[in-house]
Amino acid sequence: MTRFILLLAAVLSLSACNTIKGVGQDIKKAGETIEGAAKK
Repeated sequence: MTRFILLLAAVLSLSACNTIKGVGQDIKKAGETIEGAAKK
């Protein structure tokens, strides 16, 4: 039972990292778009 809980915690933490990474990439792209519009 303890192994199952540890495995579940590991899977959830990995999926959270992917979600946070995706949000960071979206924010970066939005910033680049705004920067490009400001240069025009």
